[in-house]
Amino acid sequence: MNRQQAWELVTEHTASDSLRKHMLAVEAGMRFYARKFNEDEEKWGVTGLIHDFDYEKHPSPEEHPFVGVKILQEKAWPEDIIRAVLVHADYSGVKPETLMEKTLLAVDELAGFITAVALVRPSKSVLDVSIKSVKKKMKSKAFAANVSREDIVRGAELLSLPLEEHIGNVIAAMQEVAAQLGLD
Repeated sequence: MNRQQAWELVTEHTASDSLRKHMLAVEAGMRFYARKFNEDEEKWGVTGLIHDFDYEKHPSPEEHPFVGVKILQEKAWPEDIIRAVLVHADYSGVKPETLMEKTLLAVDELAGFITAVALVRPSKSVLDVSIKSVKKKMKSKAFAANVSREDIVRGAELLSLPLEEHIGNVIAAMQEVAAQLGLD
């Protein structure tokens, strides 16, 4: 599967601009890590791009990502991509095993949190977000309360990276596509 097919799937199932931008942010993080770990950047990017394509229409834990997984299976998407999409929901019961699965888990929550940090800055730009500002906001339970700090910390642990390095990597990845994310 290629990026164009993935984007068509996203746009077919997701009207929300903010959700599309979240998937683009996760794609950027996945591409960054694919380069870092010398993995298949296209496959990892596509996986990040489609991970939440069913969420808008099927947001409940009973449906997401299971409806999306069924659609991907019907379209004969590669099993490793399908499994990563399934794994990214902790409640699926499927534990991350591969580096791609672990990376998707590590990038997903953090990308959303970094977006929230950028949006409260006067510039509303990810270009102005620092590791320090992300860590400071993580301490505020009221800020982006729906984002699990534990998942962010666990993500860095899954990648065997210091939290600061992981945050810096995802910020850098998102800065590369800041205009696409509307955060430039």
